[in-house]
Amino acid sequence: MTQRIALVTGASRGLGKNAALKLADKGTDILITYNSQQQAALDVVAEIEGKGRKAAAIQLNVADTSGFSDFAQTVKEQLQQHWHRETFDYLVNNAGIGVYAPYVDTTEAMFDELMRIHFKGPFFLTQHLLPLLKNGGRILNVSTGLARFALPGYAAYAAMKGAMEVLTRYQAKELGERGISVNVIAPGAIETDFGGGRVRDNQALNAWIASQTTLGRAGLPDDIGDAIAALLSDDLAWMTAQRIEVSGGMFL
Repeated sequence: MTQRIALVTGASRGLGKNAALKLADKGTDILITYNSQQQAALDVVAEIEGKGRKAAAIQLNVADTSGFSDFAQTVKEQLQQHWHRETFDYLVNNAGIGVYAPYVDTTEAMFDELMRIHFKGPFFLTQHLLPLLKNGGRILNVSTGLARFALPGYAAYAAMKGAMEVLTRYQAKELGERGISVNVIAPGAIETDFGGGRVRDNQALNAWIASQTTLGRAGLPDDIGDAIAALLSDDLAWMTAQRIEVSGGMFL
């Protein structure tokens, strides 16, 4: 069997890093992207290599579509250099930021930044990478539980993720002829540095989330990394166009 390769965007920290490490544990080689934290990305590469897998890191600003052609060319070169291949197997559109702002206080600049990073970016990045994605490959987009339930302060962020959930179904429909499956994972509240680390560091907020979650706690990065690795396993290769929420049962 040909060695599997996953490209995970925004994997120098947080859920992307955890997903990359969990996929490596399952025997997958990894290409990760980072925006500005080069050393952190290189540390992730070293950790993956320590698991006996190949890995490489490439700089990418998901908000800047003008760089996507050059990025795709760099991915092609990295594939040839490290794997002597023309294609990779899995694309995980994870890169993102958190912006907390009430709807009435959300500025056009905030909206545009979230749109570029969370919707326009992955929309066109995936387009540019399709020639390098293997027929029969997999795309996993990352959404949020906030696209199902509403909490004040996340209107723009959640709206972009809702758009990604709709896009996922269209991608699955149109890429099915190549045998490519496309799904979207929607994490609940997770203890990371995302959004300033509010869930991780604000104990009152963490306790309230736990009280509203069926399984009685906020999520941990391993909960999502393990889920991403499972969703990209061969056991779920027949699943496509699905939204999978991994939230421990928030607001049921």
